[in-house]
Amino acid sequence: MSTPASDARAGHNAPGSVTLTLDGTGRSVTLPLIPGTMGPAVVDIRKLYSELGIFTFDPGYADTAATESKITYIDGDAGILLHRGYPIEQLAEKCTFLEVAYLLLNGELPNREQLAAFTTGVTRHTMIHEQLRRFYDGFRRDAHPMAVMTAVVGAMSAFYHDSLDINDPEHRRISAFRLIAKVPTIAAWAYKYSIGQPFMYPRNDLSYAENFLYMMNAVPAEPYEVNPVLARAMDRILILHADHEQNASTSTVRLAGSTGANPFACIAAGIASLWGPAHGGANEAVLKMLAEIGHPKRIPEFIAKVKAKDSNVRLMGFGHRVYKNFDPRAKIMQKTCHEVLAELGIAHEPLLDLAMELERVATQDEYFISRKLYPNVDFYSGIILKAMGMPTSMFTVLFAVARTTGWISQWKEMIEDPTQRIGRPRQLYTGAPLRDVPPLAERG
Repeated sequence: MSTPASDARAGHNAPGSVTLTLDGTGRSVTLPLIPGTMGPAVVDIRKLYSELGIFTFDPGYADTAATESKITYIDGDAGILLHRGYPIEQLAEKCTFLEVAYLLLNGELPNREQLAAFTTGVTRHTMIHEQLRRFYDGFRRDAHPMAVMTAVVGAMSAFYHDSLDINDPEHRRISAFRLIAKVPTIAAWAYKYSIGQPFMYPRNDLSYAENFLYMMNAVPAEPYEVNPVLARAMDRILILHADHEQNASTSTVRLAGSTGANPFACIAAGIASLWGPAHGGANEAVLKMLAEIGHPKRIPEFIAKVKAKDSNVRLMGFGHRVYKNFDPRAKIMQKTCHEVLAELGIAHEPLLDLAMELERVATQDEYFISRKLYPNVDFYSGIILKAMGMPTSMFTVLFAVARTTGWISQWKEMIEDPTQRIGRPRQLYTGAPLRDVPPLAERG
C-alpha cells in the first residue's frame, strides 16, 4: 500500500489517495484520502469490496470512521476535547449547560435572544404526560433506575405522536426539546420511585441543573432551597458529559436512527447501551475500588496487584479508550470536587484523601506513565456525586441525562446528512463451509 509522505495523524489540508494492491492477483484499487478539519484523514473504502472483493476487519471500530460529523473532536494524544471547535475547559468555565446544548444542536453558541428562546423551549416541555407517569407503578421498587429510564423514554413515542416524522425539521426540533427537557424529570422520578417518595413536578423558574436537583431532593412537606454551588457543580458535570464523539452509546443511537426509527426509540437504545459497566458505570467502579483499598497505607499493596501479570485487579478511573494523555475533563472535575467538598464542610473526606494519594502515587509511577494511564473524568465524578448525596445507582442515570443532548444532536446531524445509509456492518465468517444436510436417519 502506498500513502502520501505526510503523517496522517497530523491531519491533511488537501485530498489525496491510497493505492491498494492485492498480492498474487495483479488487481489494485485507488481509494480517496479524505481530509478532516483536524486530526487524521480517512481512507474512503466504499469501493474496496466492489473492486477487490474484500472487506476490512476492525473489531471495536477503533480505526474506522463510520460517519462524518461536525459536532465533537477529540485528540486523545494531546488531551483535547472540542465541541464545535470550542475547548471543553472554556465551555465548562464560561457557559451553562443549556448554552452548550444549543451549541451542540445548532452549531454556534447562542446570543442572549437565542438563549432566551431556547431556554423557554426547553422549560415548556419539562412536564411529562400524566398517563406516562403511571408507567412507574408497573416497576418493582428495587428496579434499577436505568431499566426504568430505558422503558419510559422508549414509551415516549406512544404519547407524542405529533413529532415522529423524522423528515420534518419542525418535528425534529420539538423532539429535541422534549427529550432534553423531559429526561431529567424521568430520571428524578425513577429515583423518587425507588425510595418511595412522592414525585416532585418540575419548576420552570429554576435553571436546568437547579430543577434537576430540586426534583431529586425536594419533598412536599417542607421547602427546598437549591444550593448555588452544588447547582453549578451539577451544571459542569452535565457539560462534561454532554457529548464525546462516536462512543458506544452514540454509535448505537446513530445505528438505530439509520433505520428511520423515531428519536425516542433511538435515545432509549442509547440509554441501554450506556447502561453497560464498560461504558457508563466507570465512576461507580472507582468508588468500589477506593472502598476496597480502604486506606492510603494499602495503596502500595494495591498498586503491586495492578502491576502483577497474573492479577485481574484494575486501576479504575485511570486511562481511557481515546485519551492517551490527561483527560481534559478530569482537571475541571478535580477543581469542582474541591469546591463541592468545601461548600459541604467536608474538610477531610476519606475517599477524596485516598483518591488524591492514589493519583499522586500512580502519576509518578513509571509503569503507568509509560502506558499513558492518567486520571479520567470518572475518577472524580463519583466522589462528587457521593458527596452530593447521589446514590450510586443514579450515577449512570445522571450520565444519560447529560448525554441525551449529545445523542439528539448526533441523531439530528445524521438525519440531515444526505449521504446517510442504513447501518450494515460486515463480518469475517469463520464458521462451517458449505455442506449438505444429511437425512435424520444418517445423523445417528
